Amino acid sequence: MNILLVAINAKYIHSNLAVYSLKSYAKEYQEHIRIAEYTINHQIEYILQQIYKQEPDVLCFSCYIWNFRYVQELITELHKLRPHLPIWAGGPEVSYEPELFLEKNLGVTGVMLGEGEGTFRELCGFYLAPGNIMQWDHKCLEKEMARGKRQSMDGAKEGAGRLGDIAGLLFRDGTGKLAKTAPRAPLPMDALPFCYGDLEGFAHRILYYETSRGCPFSCTYCLSSIEKGMRFRSFPLVRQELDFFLGHQVPQVKFVDRTFNCSHSHAMEIWRYIKEHDNGVTNFHFEVSGDLLSEEELALIASMRPGLIQLEIGVQSTHGPTIQEIHRAMDLTRLEQAVGRVQQAGNVHQHLDLIAGLPKEDFHTFAESFRQVYQWKPQQLQLGFLKVLKGSWMYQHREEYGLVFREQPPYEVLATGWLSYGELLDIKLVEEMLEVYYNSGQFGMTMKVLELTVDNPFFLFLELGKFYESRGLLAVSHSRLGRCRILLEFAEAADPSHLGLYKETLTFDLYFRENMKTRPGWAPELAGFKEVTRKYCKKGKLSHAEPFWYDMETVMQQKTLETYPERLQGRQFYLFSYGEKNPLTGQAKVRKIGNGKEDETDFGTAG
Repeated sequence: MNILLVAINAKYIHSNLAVYSLKSYAKEYQEHIRIAEYTINHQIEYILQQIYKQEPDVLCFSCYIWNFRYVQELITELHKLRPHLPIWAGGPEVSYEPELFLEKNLGVTGVMLGEGEGTFRELCGFYLAPGNIMQWDHKCLEKEMARGKRQSMDGAKEGAGRLGDIAGLLFRDGTGKLAKTAPRAPLPMDALPFCYGDLEGFAHRILYYETSRGCPFSCTYCLSSIEKGMRFRSFPLVRQELDFFLGHQVPQVKFVDRTFNCSHSHAMEIWRYIKEHDNGVTNFHFEVSGDLLSEEELALIASMRPGLIQLEIGVQSTHGPTIQEIHRAMDLTRLEQAVGRVQQAGNVHQHLDLIAGLPKEDFHTFAESFRQVYQWKPQQLQLGFLKVLKGSWMYQHREEYGLVFREQPPYEVLATGWLSYGELLDIKLVEEMLEVYYNSGQFGMTMKVLELTVDNPFFLFLELGKFYESRGLLAVSHSRLGRCRILLEFAEAADPSHLGLYKETLTFDLYFRENMKTRPGWAPELAGFKEVTRKYCKKGKLSHAEPFWYDMETVMQQKTLETYPERLQGRQFYLFSYGEKNPLTGQAKVRKIGNGKEDETDFGTAG
C-alpha cells in the first residue's frame, strides 16, 4: 500500500510542516506513507508525471491559497488517468466551504477538515485494515471496480472499519452523496511527535516548527482567530527539539506560532535557552505582538548575539477606526516604543507588516499608516494586500464592507468601500518600489537623502513607481547597476540641485553591499587613487577603498536637505571590508581612513 502525501510549496527553500506532521503522527503506518514535495515553479505537467509514476494507492493533497489552483488542476487530470484512485484534500483552503469544493471537484473522495493529524492517522488505518478491499493492488482494484464489484467505501469489508466512524471528514458515500462526520477534538501539543528525525532532503531549506496552536486575538481577516483557546508544547519537549536544531547547526528555524509571545513564561523559557545554547549559526524566526513585549523580554532580546533571532511584527494599520473595526487589540504607542528599543539594540532583524484594503482605511489614511511605520525603520517593511479568506469573519461581512476581490486564490482585494481599484494599483506601485529600493537593503544611503524631499515617503515610492511606469520599466528584469541608473535619473528629476550628492550616495550604496565587478560610470577613475588602494586594500577582493567629496557620516545623520554639507575641500576615503559584514544587513564594515591617513574609525551602517 502506497499512501502519498503531496505538498506544493511557494518556493524551493520552503518545506511543508503539515505533511511531515501528518506522517509522523501516523507512526504505525510509516512504511506505507511517502511524501512528495514540489513548488509552484514546477510545470503542472512535471508534477502530474511524477505523481503518476509513484503509483499511489491513496493520494492526499495539502491545500493552501498559493497552491490551490495547481492542486485542482492536478486532481482533474489524475482522476482521468486513475478514475478509482482515492484522492483526499486537507488544509485551510478546503476546510471552509468543503461541500462547494467537493461539488466542483468530482475526482476528490473527501476532505479532512481542520487539524489533520488524528484524522489522517485513522484514515491510514481504514485503508490498511486487514481485509479492506482498498488494500488490494491498485491495478487489480481498478479492474474489480470497472466490473462493478466495488463495495461502498463507507461499508468496506467486514472488520475494516467505516469512514463514517472517523471524526473530521466530509466524503462521498457509496451512493455519491456527501457524508459529514463529527468534528475532531484538538490534540494536546505534546501528543504531536517531532517530525524531523533526520535532515536528509532539507539542505538549503527553511525548517518550520511550532510550539503552540491557536491565537489569543480575534483579527477578522485571519483564520487563526476561529480556533478558540491556546495550546502549548511543554518546555522539556521543546528543549530536546531545540537541541536537535542547534546540534545540526540548521541555518534557519521558523516558528509558526501565531503570536509567539502571547505567553510571557513560554517565550522567556525558549529565548533564554537559545541564547544560552547559541551555536553561532542558527537563526530563529518568531512572529510576535510588538506591544506585548515586556521590559524583561526586551532586555533579554538586546543581550542576544546579532542574528540569533529575527522578529516579524504584524502592525497592519495605525488608523484607529480600522484597528477597532478588525477587532485588533494593539497599543500603538507601546508598539512604537518596543520597535524602537529593538532597533536601538541593533542585533535583531525586524520585519513589520502593513495590509492595504482593510475596512475604514482609504488611500490617504493608508499612506499615513505607511509613514508612521516607515519612520520606525525596520529592516523590512512588507506591504501586503487583504486576502478575503473563506471561513474568516471578514469573508462573512464582505458585502457590508463593499469588498471586491479575486474569485480565485489568493482572493486578493480589488476594491473596498473606501478604496478604489485605481488607488489600489497606486499602492501596488509603492509595494514594488519598496521591495526594490528599501527591503533589498541595497540603496539605504541614497533613499535616506531622497526621503528628505517629501513629507511622507509613501509618495516618494509612488512617484518612483510612476516614473518606472511612464518609461515602460515595470515588469522588466533590471541589474542592480541598472536600478542605480534609474534611481539616479529619478533623483535628477526630483532634486536636481543635489545631483552630485546622489552620485556619491549611490556609489557608496553599491560598494557598501559588494565589491563591484563593474564600476559605475559616474564614479571617479580608479587610477586616480592607486596609492591609497595599494596601502589599504591588502586583502584583494575582500576590501575596497573609495574617495568621496561628501562626508558620508554627516550625510547619514542629516534631518533636512537644507542643512546638507558642502563638498569637502579634499576627498575623504572610506575603506569597505567585506570580510567583516554586518550579520543583519550583509553590509560591509566601513572605516573612514581620511585622505590616506592611518587613523581609522568605525563607520556603522546606514538607516
